[in-house]
Amino acid sequence: MPIIIVMLVVFVAVLVFVGFMCRKKATDVNSFVLGGRSVGPWLTAFAYGTSYFSAVIFVGYAGQFGWKFGVASTWIGIGNAILGSLLAWIVLGRRTRLMTHKLDSKTMPEFFAGRFKSKGLRILSSLIIFVFLIPYTASLYNGLSRIFEMAFHIDYTYCIIGMAVLTAIYVIVGGYLATAVNDFIQGIIMLAGIVLVVLAVLNINGGFMSSIEVLANVQGDSSIPGAYISFFGPLPVDLMGVIILTSLGTWGLPQMVQKFYAIKHEDSIRKGTIISTIFAVVVAGGCYFLGGFGRLFMTQEEVTANGFDSIIPTMLESLPDMLVGIVIVLVLSASMSTLSALVLTSSSTLTLDIIDKNIVKNMSEKGKLLWVRLLVVAFIAISAVIAIIQFNSSVTFIAQLMGVSWGALAGAFLAPFLYGLYWKGTTKLSCYVCFSFASIIMILNLFFRSSFPTLLQSPINCGAFTMIAGLLIVPIVSLISPKPDRKLVEDTFSCYNKEVVAQAKTSLED
Repeated sequence: MPIIIVMLVVFVAVLVFVGFMCRKKATDVNSFVLGGRSVGPWLTAFAYGTSYFSAVIFVGYAGQFGWKFGVASTWIGIGNAILGSLLAWIVLGRRTRLMTHKLDSKTMPEFFAGRFKSKGLRILSSLIIFVFLIPYTASLYNGLSRIFEMAFHIDYTYCIIGMAVLTAIYVIVGGYLATAVNDFIQGIIMLAGIVLVVLAVLNINGGFMSSIEVLANVQGDSSIPGAYISFFGPLPVDLMGVIILTSLGTWGLPQMVQKFYAIKHEDSIRKGTIISTIFAVVVAGGCYFLGGFGRLFMTQEEVTANGFDSIIPTMLESLPDMLVGIVIVLVLSASMSTLSALVLTSSSTLTLDIIDKNIVKNMSEKGKLLWVRLLVVAFIAISAVIAIIQFNSSVTFIAQLMGVSWGALAGAFLAPFLYGLYWKGTTKLSCYVCFSFASIIMILNLFFRSSFPTLLQSPINCGAFTMIAGLLIVPIVSLISPKPDRKLVEDTFSCYNKEVVAQAKTSLED
């Protein structure tokens, strides 16, 4: 116990120290929200990865999907690395940095407003972010509380309050740069921690091969012998739905895409692509691989009684104190890095896209910065209260809404953002239709889930459906709706035509 406490104290002290060290560089909205658009590859890549993988992944998703799919759940981590990291950086990184700089947009709603010259798109996208990010933020506390309860038997409420206060301090003081630096530190902890934990847990059953042998004999819910060590597991269709939602979904999540706004230069994109992909392979692949062995540690009756979130903590109970301490810092790192990204995205969006010019006229730079900081406190407080209410009253409605939020956000924004970067023919009306379609479908899935086709009753599959549907909705509606102003579009896309000097290894001479 003293070892764990010392590790926590050092971790907290470092985070607060970084926040105060970065405070001098958070003097205006651009530096506070985007770090002055001058963040290097390592910080950007780790900020992307740590915002991607939270305690929801480590405790919730790894336990739940590892239980359902067995070792095949590792494919989710591989999909996160290839589709959610590698291809996201290749397809979105450069164009996002160029066009958002051209439009001077600091948030995703600002991008839509500038790209399509539409105040309505800006307000609608802001409202979608506001509605669906808060419950997603609240969900981050659940995984952390499970681990703290396992190690310290500390009341859930105190865990939430401590995490909320600590995150608020370094985000409010240092802004995006403090968040990025702390994400780098937290990312190192996550990389080392997941490797050590996987090795230690497998060793409990005699190592990798022995664990596989025991898992092969588990019958579980499947009638197929050895289903939980098979290549695609017992439920390959459901597995594909999870891969699509958790991998392709990052392309439309505002807190993820916003990392590309702050990239410094071309070299940062190349290095960041490699770094973030390796990070995802280790962290996501390790988490889901670990969860695949959950059936060796719990019975179906225990999971039914305690829920999927209890699987990973149960697997870790017998580890030495030092490893438990690493796990606690690992989960704390994963939770706080994602929490800081979400609250910074939410507060900046609400300030710049709704309050500025709509509610408060002629707001000064200092006024905007003050509003962003105040809203950081508000969002953290609201999400903490929701998490406490959910725990104390066993409200299932909020928990369901958390599962719907990712599908709604990614379904609404992925296609309009992607086509907006690449296709001059994308229209304002197609964005409205896609925004509305994804939001309505996911809300209906929340309240009338039993009326959906069997495959789409799962929020995971339904979210994957909205994303794929959006990729068809935007081009179809764009082709039959009024064309965008040609001069406006050409001016926006001119940011891609600027001539730059390149080395021979990346560009051949004529």
